[in-house]
Parts: sequence; structure tokens; C-alpha cells
Amino acid sequence: MPSQLPFKLNNPDLFKDKSYVDSKWVEAKSGKRFDIIDPGSGKVWASAPDNNAEDVDIAVKAAHEAFQTYKKTTPRSRAQCLLKWDSLIRQNRDDIANIVTYETGKPLSESQGELDYALGFTWWFAGEAERVQGTIQTPSMPGRRVFTVKQPVGVAAALVPWNFPVAMILRKASTALAAGCTMIVKPSPETPLSVLILAHLAEQAGFQRGVLSVLTTSLENTPQLSEALCRHPLVKKVTFTGSTRVGKLVAKLCSDGLKKLTLELGGNCPFLVFDDADLNQAADALMALKWRHAGQACITANRVYVQFGVYSKFATIIRVKTSKLVVGHGAEKGTTMGPVTTPRSLDKATSQVEDAKKHGGKIVLGGGKVTGKDGYFFEPTIILGAKKEMLITEEETFAPVLALYQFETEDEAVKAANDTSMGLASYFFTKNIDRTWRLLENLEAGMIGMNTGNTSAAESPFGGIKESGYGKESGKDVAINEYMITKTGTLTLDGHY
Repeated sequence: MPSQLPFKLNNPDLFKDKSYVDSKWVEAKSGKRFDIIDPGSGKVWASAPDNNAEDVDIAVKAAHEAFQTYKKTTPRSRAQCLLKWDSLIRQNRDDIANIVTYETGKPLSESQGELDYALGFTWWFAGEAERVQGTIQTPSMPGRRVFTVKQPVGVAAALVPWNFPVAMILRKASTALAAGCTMIVKPSPETPLSVLILAHLAEQAGFQRGVLSVLTTSLENTPQLSEALCRHPLVKKVTFTGSTRVGKLVAKLCSDGLKKLTLELGGNCPFLVFDDADLNQAADALMALKWRHAGQACITANRVYVQFGVYSKFATIIRVKTSKLVVGHGAEKGTTMGPVTTPRSLDKATSQVEDAKKHGGKIVLGGGKVTGKDGYFFEPTIILGAKKEMLITEEETFAPVLALYQFETEDEAVKAANDTSMGLASYFFTKNIDRTWRLLENLEAGMIGMNTGNTSAAESPFGGIKESGYGKESGKDVAINEYMITKTGTLTLDGHY
């Protein structure tokens, strides 16, 4: 552990800054390491091994060897390890939250909230482990029986983002481990340390050698390490959360080996507010949805469409509520919005705001980088008079910039909401029950928030349509099936041919 962390750990043994392969803490073969930066200060506070493609083979082979025995463990024993893992994470949640805050920049309260959300997956999939079932069927031909059994697919690779590092790992790893797969995790270069803690606690929870490994890497080496994982013949399943652009590259790499693949990709999520909505309910939902982690969530509201009759009133409510946000370092008491995680997000936010101005958008709050603070801070920004031609309409923002569009009719709102290549989530607020059912069916998204901005939970299938990806994470039956194969057996009874 570094001699001087910027915070105190209750359990110093939790801090791990080496990769975890075959239950060993190791450096990269090259011996190189990369820096980890606190987004709230812009300062380096730790480092991790800079693995590259040459480090992949040994990790995959160890995971494959572990799979030969792990796949034969009983579902109950896997469930018991998951529950023990869940318990250990809960015991150490304050330390984990601190590290998440210094890696991502999000306020401590949000890091704790992420843990609440993430622990739903360890608990849920501990139960799902024992719910996997095959079938028996009497077919049309006499004297036969058809059986199906479900078996784990093999070694899985998880390529995960930085915005919710604990939640993304627990959602993917809990599913894979419950199914009987082994997993290798490639965390984001911004957030490797929180993931390494989870691997350490998994070992303490009793998962056998080689079942869960973590290969850390820099931004520079991420493409080659990820490609090596996707192409390795012993990797049978890949799960990726990230941008649509990179997701398409991952899909191409996996197509050569016809690997099972789950893609949870970008979102350009619409948020519809109708004249008959409870405006305070809608505003409270939007506040939590939009400003959480400084707007850096795939399911955040990216385009807010408000019916003309309540447009001005709703804009005023949102502006007043947003003006009360306290921007600061995530570890500072009273902070309600932290920095963005990378300087790239600052550049993107700036370009979208400048573009909105050129197209006649009115900046009524914020509009630029926060001055007088170290780190990657951008003001919570509200743009009125947003138009289809603006960059913010076409691009996922991933920053604290909110654009309000005006519409007149339901058909107009639905058409605008669906006018995107993405289809991750959509949200609407109305008290008209007929409209509610129409919108549920007519909005083109994998997840629909109906008078709520909070749709994600362990029991709810998570995933998009269109260019927001395919496959589901979490939920009953569907998610665990992403890590399993179905084998069919046909039996001819004695005396029948």
C-alpha cells in the first residue's frame, strides 16, 4: 500500500494494487505500471500494473483450468460463496466507498448508493444459482423423450466501464459465478482498485483458485488487452458495457470465434413530461437521474421533452432545484455533485454547450468549467430552447449538461424520442392511464420508466435495443441464461425405434 493514501482505511489489508491472476497478486510481465488520478484534485494517488496482450494467456488458461472443477460444484455451494462475498462487501462498504469516490469523483453518498444497488446482485444471484432448470418433454414421435439441461458456457471475460465500477462487476460476476462460469475482469484504467478489492473479498468468501481474476491496464493498452481476451479460444463468453462505437468493435472481434456476447452500450435517453404530469414528481426524478455522478450514466436523461403548456413552469422548477447543488470534491462534506471522471468529458461538455449557443439555445444556468478548483469540474448546466440540429440531440453527453425541448402533441413527442439510433431507456411522466399504455408500447427502448426515473434493480432485466446493444443483465432467468448453454438429449425407450 502507498505510504500516504489521501484517506484512512478501516481495514488497510483491503488495499490491493497488483493484478489478481490464479489467486496470486502479480505485476505485469513488462513490469510497467500506470497512474490513477483523483478527478477531484487532478492528482495521482495510486498506480496499478499495466498489463498488455502478453499477460492474457496465463490468466485465461488458469481460469479454464479452474472451470473444469468449478462447473461441477453444486449450485448451493456457489450460492453460499456468493452470500459470503455479499456479507464481506457489506462489512467493508465504507472503505470501498472511499476508494470509489477517489477513483470516479462521485460524492461519498453516491458511492454508498452504488454499493446498495450493487449488493442487490450478489444477493439476487445467490438465489438464482439454485433456480436453473432443464426440461423433459414427450415429443410427437412415440417411444421417445426429449430432455434439456443447462450448463455453464465456460470462461467469461468482462470489459467494464469506470462510472459504476462496483455495480458493473457485481452485476456481471455474480451472474457468471452463479451459473458456474469462471471470469476474468478487465476494469477501466480509471477504476481498477475498487475492482481489486472485490477480487480480494471473493477469495476470502471461499471461491476457489482461478475462478475470478482481474487484469488491470492503462488506457493505452486497453485495446490490445481487450482484443486478446476476445480472441482467445478458451474464452467462451464476453460481456461488455461501454460506448456503442467500442461495442461494435467487440462484436466484430467475438464474431470470429462465435462467442456468446452481451452488449450494454450507449444511451441517448429521452425524458418526456406531459401537461398532466405531477411536475414536482417529474422534477425530483430528473434531478436524481440527471445530476447523479455529474450526468455520467448510460441511463441518464439526455434529452428532456416538455409539453408546451408546462414548459416554462417546469424549466423554472428544474433551474431552482439545480441551483442548490453543491459542486465539490466527492469526499468533502456537503458535496452533492462531484467532478466528471476524465478531462475528455470536460471537452465534450464544452463543445455541446458552444454548439447549442450557435443554434440559439439559451443557457439559463452554468455553461462552462468551474474556475478556482483543481480537478475536472463542470458547472451543472441547463439549456432552454433545444433543437434537433444540436450536437446534444445526437450525442450521449456524459456530463452535467441538461437540454429542454418543447413539444405540443403526444405523437410529436414519441417521434422525437425515438429519433435516435439508441434504445437503452426512455422515461415519461403523465397521469393519463391510456397514454401510459400507449407510451409503454410505442417508445423504442429496452427499459421504460413510467412516472419514475429509477428503473434498474437486480430483479429487473437490464438492457437495450437498437444500437444500445443486446442481451440482458440482471432479472429472473434471462441474465443467468446469458452464461449458459442448453443441451438437448433425445432418448428412445426400449422396444421403440
